[in-house]
Amino acid sequence: MSIFRAVAWLAGTVLCFTVGTTVAQTNAPQTEAESPDHAKNIRFQDLKWEKMQPELGDKASEITFLRVDSKTKATHLMIRVPKDFHVPKHWHTANETHTVVKGTFIIECEGKRETLTQGSWNYVPSKMAHEAWTKPNEGALLYITVDSAWDINWVGEPPKPTDFLGGRKN
Repeated sequence: MSIFRAVAWLAGTVLCFTVGTTVAQTNAPQTEAESPDHAKNIRFQDLKWEKMQPELGDKASEITFLRVDSKTKATHLMIRVPKDFHVPKHWHTANETHTVVKGTFIIECEGKRETLTQGSWNYVPSKMAHEAWTKPNEGALLYITVDSAWDINWVGEPPKPTDFLGGRKN
């Protein structure tokens, strides 16, 4: 499983999750291969990762867009969430699913917290507020789908550098 050695962080959350609104609403470049009439394959080593919030330095989650449907804007993406990370409460316009590819991802929806490990899956309905965490010693790699354009809407503030001191949340 050397493919996943590059994973040092993920989640996140949520999966989803530390993306600023501008990055969150960015669509992956459209290509002919993204037509529903064509298959698309991408090797893990060829993925192009972007820090969701560069100001967080090595605590920033990274995102890669795999496919955006040219008509519906349904999106397939991956997020690498670093260890010991909290994705503050947020919501998405679209329905969202998370599949844990590697690591442990802890998500809370409707006041219920679940610990999801490798291979686990969840569904979060449109506009449902949720938050997520990774373990102190383990990040997560998430595969995320949304059924329309991907965005992130923070209930409060997004993560900021002052939230982290020595790898721990204040």
